[in-house]
Amino acid sequence: MRNFTSEQIMFRDAYRKFLEAEIAPHMEGWREAGIVDRDAFKKAGDMGFLMIWPDEKYGGMGDNDFRYEQIIIEETFRVDCKQWYNTLHSRLVGPYFQRFGSEEQRQRFLPKCVSGETILAIAMTEPGAGSDLAGMRSTAQDIGDHWLLNGSKTYISNGINADVVIVAAKVAGAAKKHEMVLLILERGMEGFERGRNLKKMGLPAQDTAELFFSNVKVPKANQLGEAGKGFYYLMEGLAEERLIGAVGSAAHARKAFDITRDYVMQRQIFGAPLADQQNTQFRMAELDAEIEMVQVYVDHCIAEHNFGRLTGNMGAKAKMMASEVEWKMMDQGVQLHGGAGFMDEYPISRMFTDSRINRILAGSSEVMRLIIGRDVFSQKYQSLFD
Repeated sequence: MRNFTSEQIMFRDAYRKFLEAEIAPHMEGWREAGIVDRDAFKKAGDMGFLMIWPDEKYGGMGDNDFRYEQIIIEETFRVDCKQWYNTLHSRLVGPYFQRFGSEEQRQRFLPKCVSGETILAIAMTEPGAGSDLAGMRSTAQDIGDHWLLNGSKTYISNGINADVVIVAAKVAGAAKKHEMVLLILERGMEGFERGRNLKKMGLPAQDTAELFFSNVKVPKANQLGEAGKGFYYLMEGLAEERLIGAVGSAAHARKAFDITRDYVMQRQIFGAPLADQQNTQFRMAELDAEIEMVQVYVDHCIAEHNFGRLTGNMGAKAKMMASEVEWKMMDQGVQLHGGAGFMDEYPISRMFTDSRINRILAGSSEVMRLIIGRDVFSQKYQSLFD
């Protein structure tokens, strides 16, 4: 039995109804347009579904229990609305203001983020700097009363819709390669330009853009936290970011399992349902067990996170295992659908292409293995049975 409070169960029901009424009916149109309508964020904000954790004085519920975000992610995936990147806005980017921002910055930005008037993004990735942020080339020069930002970013989710972007840049002239600063860029700043809405293998409704900075004057009032510590601020949020990815992958895998189960029970082969074949039963039994075991570990990580005990190693394990099981389920789901699985009109086809990025974003599976491996061979490693 999963451990949700009665209030969270009611929240799930209300959010599910909101998605089915206000978001899901528009997804096909947004896929064709290549972008989610900004009004989706405003509608969610009006209903109190966009950002849960900010204090009431900023418009939120003041409840930092991660299970609320888990519910939002699971329900969003359940109705195939994952291309609306509400969690990126609400739980990946928004908390930077709480963790590292000043009270003035929180008062200036959070209320409109909670209401959905302001859409958020974060810009770290560059053509030569993905998982390895030390390879970043964008620079910020300290001019006294402002920073002068130059460089570019790519693959930025919410890149077209975003009104406020937290940009990571190296401090110009710094002796150490990890000395970075986080700057709050606002729509309309001179020298801040957006490139094209990038065409992708999947997730067509989720706007992904290139960003360009040419001598952008960023006032010191838009500096987030201390200069030089930006790299460590980014690292601090990675465990939760990977947990968010794990929640989504686990939910997506279960959704794919459910639709595949329904399909093989209906599809006839050799005069009987495909579900009657031993191979189908064995494959689906194995995947059911694997998805459930991943879900148990993800739920465990969420409980640990709520107690402040989520480690980078735990986040890496959850993200790696969930995304790998998700991909295994998608591949098997297409296979069991046969030729229908290759057709765009069947949900499994879209889910297959949409899910491929999940073994890459927030740190690839290979990077997750490096993180876990370093822990295994560190002096601090402790066996579960010690």
